[in-house]
Amino acid sequence: MQSFLQQIYFGNSVLQYLTALIIFIAGIILIKVFKKIIFVHLKNWAAKTKTTIDDFLIKNFEKMIVPLLYYGTFYLAVKSLSLSVKVSKVIDVVSIILVTYLILRLATSSLNYFLDVYLKRKGESTTRRKEIRGIMTLTNFLIWSLGLIFLLDNFGFNISTIIAGLGIGGIAIALAAQAILGDLFAYFVIFFDRPFEIGDFIIVGDKIGAVEYIGIKSTRLRALAGEQLIISNKDLTDSRIHNYKKMEKRRVVFNLGVTYQTKAEVLEEIPGIVKKIIVKQNDSTFDRGHFASYGDFSLNFEFVYYVIGADYTKYMDIQQAINLSIYKEFEKRGIEFAFPTQTLFIEKNNDSNVKTDLS
Repeated sequence: MQSFLQQIYFGNSVLQYLTALIIFIAGIILIKVFKKIIFVHLKNWAAKTKTTIDDFLIKNFEKMIVPLLYYGTFYLAVKSLSLSVKVSKVIDVVSIILVTYLILRLATSSLNYFLDVYLKRKGESTTRRKEIRGIMTLTNFLIWSLGLIFLLDNFGFNISTIIAGLGIGGIAIALAAQAILGDLFAYFVIFFDRPFEIGDFIIVGDKIGAVEYIGIKSTRLRALAGEQLIISNKDLTDSRIHNYKKMEKRRVVFNLGVTYQTKAEVLEEIPGIVKKIIVKQNDSTFDRGHFASYGDFSLNFEFVYYVIGADYTKYMDIQQAINLSIYKEFEKRGIEFAFPTQTLFIEKNNDSNVKTDLS
């Protein structure tokens, strides 16, 4: 038996192989016991607490640390053997790549988690938290880039030369992609300055629509006709934007014209009639009403009131109710609305010539 254990295969005795196998099996058993007993208790404890950070830590431990423990068991078992330089180097390279990968995943997930917690504490809406995905994509890219540089440095590459090359290449790329970089910086302006958010109804120039998506390069609007409008972020930040969702109340101005045959005492009553109609409407505030001007064919009144809120449909419902009520009241009182008319005056003089005055 002793002679069998001392037999050499590929540079290692049978006893060394058995020792490595025992280390590997023992490590697997310990990890399984830990997961079945201690880890289950930790999960149950985390489920009872009010905070979410313990749930986050346990979830990431299960997804990242446990696989690392399995690999660590394999690494210890293999390292107990006498390995060639090439095999040992391959295992070291794989170990560095795996550990770096898991650390970077833990860093990005932790950053996403803590940023999400911060936004929730600040009372930010769900749509606002969705908007941060563009920044997180860029941040994750930077983290993974630093991880790649770290790996290259460990593999013996000259990082200074690579960074210098990236600097020169970055300048060339920046010059070639000025428009893209302009949209990227505009995205940060939109995110931090918050001129609009997802769900807002905005007007940009002659374009009207509800904001559906805010990306790193462009923002998408859903137009009233149903089509999707795609506008670059730089165009948005360079334009004058009307954001109707931010409107607390809508100022409404409308005009009425009555005929010149209307009596003076009736003209005095019209502002009061319209005021009573507006005051009766819910979510509306009367501002003023005046006999404003003499028109070409009508006596013109101007009325101003406010609709509380930014809902356009509500404004139109209130305006419709006001218009119908005015029509009914004027019909009861015999007040006639003016419409474009022309009156022809004919005067006959002593010379039997006809003189006309067209107005």
